[in-house]
Amino acid sequence: MEGVKHLVECHCVLPQFRSVNPPVYHKFVVFSMINDSDSVVEKVAQCNNCGILHRVFEIGKSEILTGDEDGLSSVLSKDDIKLMLPSSVANVLENYSADLPVWEQCLFVTEHKKWDTSIIVSSEVNEDNGTRKGKLMRIVEGGNIKLETFIDNVYIGE
Repeated sequence: MEGVKHLVECHCVLPQFRSVNPPVYHKFVVFSMINDSDSVVEKVAQCNNCGILHRVFEIGKSEILTGDEDGLSSVLSKDDIKLMLPSSVANVLENYSADLPVWEQCLFVTEHKKWDTSIIVSSEVNEDNGTRKGKLMRIVEGGNIKLETFIDNVYIGE
């Protein structure tokens, strides 16, 4: 089993793009598991802009769930995941105000013993020089953590 963060597209539009034609739909990050037969394990994810629920069934692909008012109960929250993580990991995620996909990735790493996986907990891009810097966490065997700083080059397209 593997895990990956990827983008899915919603039908909502951020306020700064409301006057753009054609519309620029909002995309949000989700964490998905890929099973041993290279298929995405289906899940329900909630758009971080409008709150609508999506059925994620493939990398980069989802469909909006309509008429599913009870579907939110099938989405794990940060509070749910916090109960299943070592406290040191949860504390780091809270200190850096990590988004839900990062929490899900940490849970995946601990449950599947993917020790030493790098998980970015904070980053910022400097558009002037094309660099990204931040902190990453590595969960090592037994749930202990190592925090490291990083800096790398990123391409900033026009």
